[in-house]
Amino acid sequence: MRIAIFGASGATGQLLTERSLAAGHQVTALLRTPDTFLYRYRDRVHIVPGNAFDPQAIARTLEGADAVLSALGARSLKREEVLERAIPLIVEAMHHANVRRIIALGSAGALPDSLDKQPAYRRWISENIFYKTLLKWPVASQISQYATLSASNLDWTMVMPPMLTNSPGRGSYRIDGDALPRNGARIARADVAEFMMQQLTSSDWLHKGVYLAW
Repeated sequence: MRIAIFGASGATGQLLTERSLAAGHQVTALLRTPDTFLYRYRDRVHIVPGNAFDPQAIARTLEGADAVLSALGARSLKREEVLERAIPLIVEAMHHANVRRIIALGSAGALPDSLDKQPAYRRWISENIFYKTLLKWPVASQISQYATLSASNLDWTMVMPPMLTNSPGRGSYRIDGDALPRNGARIARADVAEFMMQQLTSSDWLHKGVYLAW
């Protein structure tokens, strides 16, 4: 399979790149700073220099692709609007390139009912201390990403974990299509990347958001 990866240089994006290559897929990655990309992958990945705000660079990244993996997202708590700007451009370019499948990394705060299964105290803390204050702008970006994907006619899946850790994956986790699993507070990037890879050949979560947590 020929896979286009956006956000390949980030922590989760590197895992997606690694797993895609290990599975024998051909990988094209759009990289703003190619020189910083992991050296061991450079000869095995077709690199397109540029950024996800450039329609022409996005189009080059999608040439010949069968599917898209996106690990784009905010790199700080500031107002960056990466997803607000990039995801509409990627969706539009996918339409033009006739590429239908996209699996995007999101977050548990993307939907208003994401905390419905949490105890009242956890829901209050998450909503009032995190979602409305500390994580205000990253959450706004994830809300925008979900709105853009769900309004498209692409075969999209948005994977929505809580806090991501760099610890080893466990290989087992809870999956829920309605809300974040009760008391689900974290999950390893490795487990999320593995789940995203599985969606390349699965139709279980087409046109849906899906929550993952330990």
